Amino acid sequence: MSGDSEEQWAERTKRFIKAELKRADVTYDDLAERLCKIGLPETRASVANKISRGTFSAVFLVATLKAIGCPNVRVEDL
Repeated sequence: MSGDSEEQWAERTKRFIKAELKRADVTYDDLAERLCKIGLPETRASVANKISRGTFSAVFLVATLKAIGCPNVRVEDL
């Protein structure tokens, strides 16, 4: 939606990533381990902090989706 604030986009992104993690049955601990395996050193705490803020980098978003096996992203779902 045009005119949405950065905070609204952060909230949408946070909800999206949480839903994808739940769909994949992946915990923050699991995600941190998977991200480490693909070369992004993360801890459960760093993952939780990034997701709770909703303002993580595109690199973190794409790596997370890859790590949990998300086959595609529909932007209209955001």
